[in-house]
Amino acid sequence: MDLLTNDNEEIISHQEMILILRDRIENILKNYRPVMNGEIYLSGEDVCKLLHISKRTLQQYRDDNILPYIQIGGKIIYKETDLMTILEQNYINHKTNSD
Repeated sequence: MDLLTNDNEEIISHQEMILILRDRIENILKNYRPVMNGEIYLSGEDVCKLLHISKRTLQQYRDDNILPYIQIGGKIIYKETDLMTILEQNYINHKTNSD
């Protein structure tokens, strides 16, 4: 019977695999958004990061009825599909002719 220590290649390999799995799980949990009725809801912070805008700009988008939102009490959330729809509706494709 062999004595397995932390210097054993098999143990080192297992420890590395555990660290890789831990990092993947942490990344999944960090980016996890719960789904309700097939819809993903985003916080204002999530929307700001996604669109690369400030909180003030997000407020202006709400005030100008650019982005639909849901307000429950003091909490405001956004449907991910609504954001994607708005982005698609405002997509401008500048095709250039090279001839």
